[in-house]
Amino acid sequence: QVQLVESGGGLVQAGGSLRLSCAASGRTFSSYAMGWFRQAPGKEREFVAAISGRPFSTTVYADSVKGRSTISRDNTNNTVYLQMNSLKPEDTAVYYCAAGLRATTSREPRNFGSWGQGTQVTVSS
Repeated sequence: QVQLVESGGGLVQAGGSLRLSCAASGRTFSSYAMGWFRQAPGKEREFVAAISGRPFSTTVYADSVKGRSTISRDNTNNTVYLQMNSLKPEDTAVYYCAAGLRATTSREPRNFGSWGQGTQVTVSS
């Protein structure tokens, strides 16, 4: 089991930027994929971005954030980041960090075994 703690959410105006962080502990961080998901009020949880484990750190993004967001990982400090730029009101949601069950990336929540508590991102128009 891995423990995940997100930070970096907040209130930002449309067009602004935020960087979310997720600190992981409890297992070998670098070997597993990591992902970000989000859930807006009244909607299902949706995939945002994922990055594979060693050795390639391959990334995948949802179409809704592609070109505006960058996922990265620091295997030395067991942290994964989500840099979000050109934020839109429709990006407003609780953002969750998730630890994968294997090294390869996935867009499916079922392929992630541990979840953080979430961090709120609110984008005002």
